[in-house]
Amino acid sequence: MDAKNFAAVVLAFAPTILAQSVASPIAGQWDATIQIDGVATPFPLEIAGSGANVTAAFFNGDDRYSSTQGRFENGKLILNWDYYAATLEATLKDGVLEGQYAGTRRMKGPFAIRAKRAAAAKPSAVSVIVPNIDGLWEIPNKSGKGELAWRFVVQQGVQQSGTNVSATILRVDGDTGTISGGFQNGKFVLSHFDGARAHLLEITPASDGTLDILQDGKTNLTAYRPAAARAKGLPEPTDPDLHTTMKDPSQPFRFSFPDLNGRVVSNADARFHGKVLVVEITGSWCPNCHDEAPFLAEMYRKFGRQGLEIVSLSFEEADQLKDPTRLRAFVKKYGLEFPVLLCGDPDEANARLTQLVNWNTWPATLFLDRRGLVRGIHSGFPSSGSGELFRQAKEAFNVEVGRLLAEK
Repeated sequence: MDAKNFAAVVLAFAPTILAQSVASPIAGQWDATIQIDGVATPFPLEIAGSGANVTAAFFNGDDRYSSTQGRFENGKLILNWDYYAATLEATLKDGVLEGQYAGTRRMKGPFAIRAKRAAAAKPSAVSVIVPNIDGLWEIPNKSGKGELAWRFVVQQGVQQSGTNVSATILRVDGDTGTISGGFQNGKFVLSHFDGARAHLLEITPASDGTLDILQDGKTNLTAYRPAAARAKGLPEPTDPDLHTTMKDPSQPFRFSFPDLNGRVVSNADARFHGKVLVVEITGSWCPNCHDEAPFLAEMYRKFGRQGLEIVSLSFEEADQLKDPTRLRAFVKKYGLEFPVLLCGDPDEANARLTQLVNWNTWPATLFLDRRGLVRGIHSGFPSSGSGELFRQAKEAFNVEVGRLLAEK
């Protein structure tokens, strides 16, 4: 090939080569931070693809929360999470992504986002004695939901790069997600962001066997081993199976709301007659409802042919009531095959479900027998970050459904 023809080939392929050089820098692992109320919370961000076909993922432990749409063009990154109604927009310059993240209700924002290429994990060169804080703790705390204590669950392990610790604060409405990190400068530094909740914990073991916890840079908490808490006369965490009750347990639980196609679904419908029914009170804006949704989808597939029905009563903000795009994406993400009803604004929920007493958790799950009577109510739902308590919660749901199905 002569020089003239070679130059022509180079010029022909130049736009493609240039496009690839622009697109390729975005894919890979990134170490990111989100700024909320002056606190920079670190989190991992994984990006794949290029051009008009880019995806990214947040993480809650091993659970991925992938974007539903995305593109990277002319140095600009735009990502959407339809099931959060959230958008991340950032610009890549000198190897740094800078921009903002904004959603609805819980994380309106916008919040500043900054990310650099993730550094490769290196084996710890210095031998450091890491305190063992693994296991279950309790945090005395008076919450707006009437609680007097929370559970604090720590799972501690060893990796090549050093000690890895994950933890979560389990409240009556659910947990904070898997907050992960390691030990540095005499304390554990753990962080978490999954697109719907962000947390930063600094945990310092105290000489008296307690843990001093700084939450999100501003709230000081103390964690006790359960035995030590009882010895000091400290209150126990709220039992989620006793938190909410029915005003009149002899009356069937009633509901009548439209589904996403506008058709009214009622507890009196023939499809529910003589069936065991699980009623979930939820909202697509609620992180703990995202934790529960895949489990309910699995439970319906397991027990649906045996006489179980499930219905979700979803309360959404005004803009979603007009056009429930986020709720539709929520249903699609988790593969929900049971009715999901649009019931009103979250602030109207107590006025619309008047049969419940002390109902203030998202989610709340009601177990109805074949007569339509409520036989149990479970407040909240934990994520996998709660470890054994998460497995116990799932098993308890399955046992309750199995017991009701066995009744004639």
